[in-house]
Amino acid sequence: MVQYYWYPGGYPQQQLPQQQQQPIGPPQIPAAARQQEESYIENILRMNKGKLGTFYFTFEASKVHNSVIITGYVEAAGRDHIILSDPNGKRYLMLMIYFDYATFDEEINYI
Repeated sequence: MVQYYWYPGGYPQQQLPQQQQQPIGPPQIPAAARQQEESYIENILRMNKGKLGTFYFTFEASKVHNSVIITGYVEAAGRDHIILSDPNGKRYLMLMIYFDYATFDEEINYI
């Protein structure tokens, strides 16, 4: 059973505590903490910028160039791409979606 109350003159006014407006959005993580907890491929490749490696890519939809192997230096890496340069100076912009793995003849820098 629900009871209803009638207040003459309207409902009593309640004082609610004032709340400060908080900005809406994702929580902010300090840059140092972000770098330590993100071990994505592009970050690992950035840490090894300038090193010579062998990079393996697979293009499943292509019957002519199904796989490509590039031996070159890491110049830059982004979330969706890597830029490599071979010892002769030819540069490659490769999409990370096709990246399989890489090998290095020296120690890999890793946090």
